[in-house]
Amino acid sequence: MSKITKDMLIAEILRAKPEAAEILMAHGMGCIGCPSSQMESLEQAAMVHGMDINTLLEALNK
Repeated sequence: MSKITKDMLIAEILRAKPEAAEILMAHGMGCIGCPSSQMESLEQAAMVHGMDINTLLEALNK
């Protein structure tokens, strides 16, 4: 998979990299299965949950 970006949808990330679910939950994003994740970008979700997008991207792209 290519690099995960802030513009990717949560659902798109999870389809391409299923192990991302564990990373997202470890960072406090427990609602990855909610309907919003189908249409919400990583950046939007990070803002809603008060997360730092750069920290999240670093963890997801390791």
